[in-house]
Amino acid sequence: MFTACKQDDFLEPKTNVLVENDVFTDSTRTMAFLGRIYSDISYVYYKGRWNGTSSTDVATDDAEFRYNGLGQPGVQLYNGSVTPLNVAFGETYDRPWRNIRRVNIFLAKLPTVPLSARMKTRTEAEARFLRAWYYQTLLIHYGGVSLIGDKVYGIEETINLPRNTYAECVDYIVSELNAAANILPSVDMPVTMGGYAEQDYGRITKGACLALKSRLLLQAASPLFNGQSEATDPALKEIVSYPTYSVSHWQRAADAAKEVIDGKGGTYSLNTNTASPGLGFYELFLKRVNSEYIIFQNRGAQREYEEYYLPPSRGGQYNILPTQNLVECFPMKNGKAITDPTSGFNPDKPYENRDPRFGYTVIYNMSMYQLGNQGQQPVYTYEGAGQDGYGPTSYTTGYYCRKMCDVNIAPNGSGNTLRGWPLLRYAEILLNYAEAINETGQPQLAYASLIELRKRAGIEPGTDNNYGLRPGMGQAEMRELVRNERRIELAYEDHRWNDTRRWKTAMVVNNAFNKRIRIVQANNATPPTSRTAYTVTESIRRRNFRPEMYLLPIPDSEIRKASAVVQNPLY
Repeated sequence: MFTACKQDDFLEPKTNVLVENDVFTDSTRTMAFLGRIYSDISYVYYKGRWNGTSSTDVATDDAEFRYNGLGQPGVQLYNGSVTPLNVAFGETYDRPWRNIRRVNIFLAKLPTVPLSARMKTRTEAEARFLRAWYYQTLLIHYGGVSLIGDKVYGIEETINLPRNTYAECVDYIVSELNAAANILPSVDMPVTMGGYAEQDYGRITKGACLALKSRLLLQAASPLFNGQSEATDPALKEIVSYPTYSVSHWQRAADAAKEVIDGKGGTYSLNTNTASPGLGFYELFLKRVNSEYIIFQNRGAQREYEEYYLPPSRGGQYNILPTQNLVECFPMKNGKAITDPTSGFNPDKPYENRDPRFGYTVIYNMSMYQLGNQGQQPVYTYEGAGQDGYGPTSYTTGYYCRKMCDVNIAPNGSGNTLRGWPLLRYAEILLNYAEAINETGQPQLAYASLIELRKRAGIEPGTDNNYGLRPGMGQAEMRELVRNERRIELAYEDHRWNDTRRWKTAMVVNNAFNKRIRIVQANNATPPTSRTAYTVTESIRRRNFRPEMYLLPIPDSEIRKASAVVQNPLY
């Protein structure tokens, strides 16, 4: 069930066999073993995690997928063909268990490894965090799972453990994170006081423990896990969720986010640059070191996102394409929704005076972007515009993705950039707090976090310094605003699929055709004239989401190995 193999793959590379004694009697190899566990924490974030082409983004209303082959895992997710017998992305279940086993091996060997007592204490806390991280990824996808503690199962042992309740899993992960937080240094602790040295930049901190607790408890408080699961059997309902709703779960989530905001794990802040509106948001993703990243994985010099996202004229693979659905979520620069008649939105010039995050997230018709080594030139997405243009019978949407890309680098040119993958950043904590505190019935306390985000985004403060937020919003109105703010701030960062499931909105938003924009130039005029027509159309394929997909199915092969494990609801 938990992929107990004869030897962990780190211990048995194909060309140089290492046994446990070789690894855990050597300090360098011991630390490399821990590093192997670290290396997998970004597996759900990686944009090309499935066949090098897709991730959960393609199954949401934020993106269209370039490919349509039924063997593509992304296609199986968006067309609703996922079953226990047909799980093309089994690594979602398998990889966490592999790493939980690695953690348990590490902890079992730690007492005798040649490390100092101080290093043993620290690395034990790091390992316990990593185990909590992998358990948390299991919980958001499957609900409650079997808790195995520190047990390392032998090759001949039969593993047939029932799933623990959802509440037991949440409490266990929280206890592990609290224990690790009590040991690990804060992000800004000086080396002389026990903080990390420069060569340890990126290791887990106290703040990382508190931040992951915030994410976990927000998910636990959400409708899917807070009394509204699809399970009808009482025993199964306890496994996949809290069986009944309680507002106390929202308060617990708000308190956890507030711990991070108040600096209990060190000082974090939004990355800002006031040189131009929204520049701090753009630069955030091109800086390995910044004040906003809490849990991250730094990358070597490369242009991986530029290759993954950019249009064909720039040599990109354009694997996913933003939808009109997402574009309509971005407010105007004054912070007002484009549906607000006082916002100033002009449907004949739909991209003017928008929230600056829009231009840093989406390439739209006439956006300026690097072309080879020729400098920045317009990208044309209107119908008939050549290789980047809209095609009525194709997967094109009239947009290309720019989120996290360096505007000065194109795959068909030269140059690389530096970036880290933001697995959990401070902006998420602000949004976690706003969402949770609103659900406790205190929407007025959500304003400060949202204003902080909108100010960094480059939205104008207005005469009331509310950055476009309507004063005196009630809980329902604030809920929709927070969800929208989360959608645009965290777009393409592995949140939308999980958010629509935990909110239980996926049956609505993922059971429809996505929207596209068809742009027809007046007399093929370039640049566009005031007579250019913008028409919202439907995508060529429909998203399908079934109620059982609120949780992923445990692979049938795993159920067959462990009869005590019950399947998720409705499968």
